[in-house]
Amino acid sequence: MAAQINPSILSADFARLADEAKAVEGADWLHVDVMDNHFVPNLTLGVPVVESLARATDTPLDCHLMIEAPDRWAPQYVEAGASSVTFHVEAAAAPVRLAREIRAKGARASMALKPATPIEPYEDLLPELDMLLIMTVEPGFGGQAFLDIMLPKIRRTRELISKHGLELWLQVDGGVSASTIERCADAGADVFVAGSAVYGASDPAEAVRALRTQAEGATAKASWACDH
Repeated sequence: MAAQINPSILSADFARLADEAKAVEGADWLHVDVMDNHFVPNLTLGVPVVESLARATDTPLDCHLMIEAPDRWAPQYVEAGASSVTFHVEAAAAPVRLAREIRAKGARASMALKPATPIEPYEDLLPELDMLLIMTVEPGFGGQAFLDIMLPKIRRTRELISKHGLELWLQVDGGVSASTIERCADAGADVFVAGSAVYGASDPAEAVRALRTQAEGATAKASWACDH
């Protein structure tokens, strides 16, 4: 699968979200970070803003729910217009049931892991998902430095995906930039969330294109991609 770039509006100007969405119209998805000040120590936006954003852009929305009780709230984000909804396994009471409900409502179901959460206990859940998100920073705030110690976890996850022959996207989020995206792609990621690396650039659309080119170049040489 070709590399996908998902600009994170956490780094955008919240007063100009419609314009900021248009500024990255060449992106594959628009990544929307939802935080409740409970699961993570930050408060961002919720269902009403997602509804408005879905009306303002043709770029599909990838909602990352860093919230408590995602079993209760995640389906509402599908109804609000999200095409992909990610819940944290650390917060979900019944992750398999939740993934199936998200899919049944017509969206892609994704599960996120915080840096300290291992992938191995959730191997059997992978067929229930459309995407797995490995956090490469502690969730809660944008602009953090990439955690290199997550690269082996990305590799192990890619090995599990290949082992089961799954068409499962592997997303990374946190500190993804021109200096880190190639390492992520080489390790096995194929969907990249980039915040300040896109919205901090003078030309966000060009930043998206440049990141995609880097990721695709690294993927073409990666051993995991050559095995396909």
